[in-house]
Amino acid sequence: MNLPIVILSILAITGFVWLLNRMIPYKVCALCAGVSGTWLLMLGARFLGYSIDPTILAMLLGASVVGIAYTLEKKLPQDRSPLLWKTIFIPAGFIGAYALVQTQWFLSAGMLVLLLAFSYAFLKAPEQKETNKNVEDLEEKMKQCC
Repeated sequence: MNLPIVILSILAITGFVWLLNRMIPYKVCALCAGVSGTWLLMLGARFLGYSIDPTILAMLLGASVVGIAYTLEKKLPQDRSPLLWKTIFIPAGFIGAYALVQTQWFLSAGMLVLLLAFSYAFLKAPEQKETNKNVEDLEEKMKQCC
C-alpha cells in the first residue's frame, strides 16, 4: 500500500467518522479513527498476502500509541505524574507496535497485556479516606445507635 492510498484511507475514514459523530450520542476522535482504521486495514491486507510497506504501518501504529498515551493522560488522577505515565507507556507501546509489524505475536500480545495492566494500575484513582468531620460524627452516632 503506497503513501497516497494510505493518506486517502485516513481521510476517507476520518470523514466517515466525522459524519457518524453527528448522529451518535458519544463522540469518537475522527482522525484517530482514520489512522487506526487505516493500520487495521493494512494489517488485514498483509494477512491476506498483499505487500504492505512496513515503514508506513509502523508510523501509523506509532501515531496511535502516542495518541492513546495523550488521551489517557487526561484521565490520570491528580497525584499521578504525566511524565512518568508517558515515559513508560510510549516506549512499551512502541515495542508492541514494532512486534506487530515484525509479526512477533507473542511479544506483541505480551506488551498489550502489560500496557493494559499498567493503564489499569496507573489510571485507577487511589482510595481516599473521607476526613470530613461531619461524616465521622455521623458514623460514630450510627455505631452508638444500634
